[in-house]
Amino acid sequence: MVAQARERGIRSLWLETGSEDAFISARALYASEGFAPCRPFEGYAPDPLSTFMTREL
Repeated sequence: MVAQARERGIRSLWLETGSEDAFISARALYASEGFAPCRPFEGYAPDPLSTFMTREL
């Protein structure tokens, strides 16, 4: 996905995942790929059950 985004000229990626313990592995995977926590985006509202992340390409 990252390689295809770069090829298409996309400059950043954004994602939403869960914030509960069941999502610890997902958040760790995203962080290992360079994603960092960020504020909600594109119409999302703050939600205690969501974690928002982004990565510059």
